[in-house]
Amino acid sequence: MRAREAVFVDTGAWIALALTRDPLHARAVEAWDEITNNHARIHTSVPVILETFTFLDRNARRDVALAWKDSLETINDFCVLACSNNDMREAWRYFTRRDLHKLSAVDATSFVLMSQRGIRFAFAFDHHFATVGFRLVG
Repeated sequence: MRAREAVFVDTGAWIALALTRDPLHARAVEAWDEITNNHARIHTSVPVILETFTFLDRNARRDVALAWKDSLETINDFCVLACSNNDMREAWRYFTRRDLHKLSAVDATSFVLMSQRGIRFAFAFDHHFATVGFRLVG
């Protein structure tokens, strides 16, 4: 990854960063350090934020979810991408692909948003991102 590269952060990466007990926590911290050391332009989406907050609230504690949400405000060069009705309509086309078994709707919207903005890198632990052609960080 080059300096100032755009990187999209997926739910699994946010969760692994937030929870020290997560089996991917150490790997996530290492990847996050690489991303921030390269001064990446960090992106995520409203659906990813909602999914992450809900997971942390239900599987950890409310204060953990709120602390994670508050931590987003401290990230340099951070952009939260909105997801429109047109984006969701476009996302459904990914469900016609046989190679995307057990794809989530949030991931499908992420693919659309990333493609629209030319984001090539995903900080994700989900193989679907690589399957559709994005490069994984993490």
